[in-house]
Amino acid sequence: MHYILKKSNQKIKKHGENCAIMYKQFWSYFIKRLSLGLVTIFVILLASYALMRLAPGDPSKSSFLGGGAGDSGAGTISGEKSELNGNKIIKEKLHLDKPMIVGFALWLADVCKGDLGTSVAVDKGRPVTELILDRLPVTIRLNIYSILLTYLLSIPLGIFTAIKHDTMADKGITFGLFFLYSLPVLWTALMLQAAFCKGGLMPIFPLKGVTPDIAPGMSTWKIMGVTAMHYVLPVFCLSYASFAGIARFTRSGMLDVIRQEYIRTARAKGVSEHDVIYTHAFRNALIVMITLFAGILPGLVAGSILIEYIFNIPGMGALSMMALSSRDIPLMMALFAFSGILTLGGILVSDILYVIADPRIGFESRA
Repeated sequence: MHYILKKSNQKIKKHGENCAIMYKQFWSYFIKRLSLGLVTIFVILLASYALMRLAPGDPSKSSFLGGGAGDSGAGTISGEKSELNGNKIIKEKLHLDKPMIVGFALWLADVCKGDLGTSVAVDKGRPVTELILDRLPVTIRLNIYSILLTYLLSIPLGIFTAIKHDTMADKGITFGLFFLYSLPVLWTALMLQAAFCKGGLMPIFPLKGVTPDIAPGMSTWKIMGVTAMHYVLPVFCLSYASFAGIARFTRSGMLDVIRQEYIRTARAKGVSEHDVIYTHAFRNALIVMITLFAGILPGLVAGSILIEYIFNIPGMGALSMMALSSRDIPLMMALFAFSGILTLGGILVSDILYVIADPRIGFESRA
């Protein structure tokens, strides 16, 4: 009994030491990645700011709400003076009257104080943060539904095609997935609208927007159903091109794993095929799929310019398009910073998931 207790205490002690080492390695790795991430974000923002400053045209002219363009005589002179004064104010506000490095430093100092600036073109005078937060929920909902649909269909298809390797089922599913992948998104969205939207051949779905017209007395379930109809076509158009990629990644990862010796050993011991595939093989195949996770977070909030334009969805993609076309520098810089942070955050999360999926990797090797 004494021997058993001693062994148990030794195991507990060793486990505690291992946890302490992993905890220390995690924080060391996290600090290194955070430091590298800050430098990377700084370089991204500096390059973005420089490109916007070097681009042809005068952002202050496109941003100024001028009046009196069609006036005559004294009104024209007054309008020109007003426009010149307005351009000067915009230049001072955006620090365009100062050297590029100084302007970037002043913008960065404002950001460090929590001030991302105000829009000068898209929605004049409105804080950039409010503009982003207004449109962010729509894009997040749209992309979460798209990610769920993509993974819930692609991963089972990838596993199935790996199990049925080189059979007619494998070849048929692969052909279908790559056929979908080859369809242009713009053409597909317009064809779906012409076929299944209001005014089309079979008017099942709404033509535009994601906000339904709610009639008085509508039940909650009815409202949910009408709202869901607005999301069906945009979500499908966002998802279908990803089916082939994720399914093939899953298939490739599963094929590599199920050919390993330990899988043959498990089968020889009489382990059921379900347990072999989903307990032994699938977890080790997750490494390949985790690699794709780094791109999920930026896409989750960046939105799709094309899909949001076609279906008239007021999301982040449409906001980015308006900011770029009107050269709204504060809004563009905020969007660049947002996307850069999420990209690096996605890479960090995927690295952590690597270690969770396969503890043999360890944070020390990732660092």
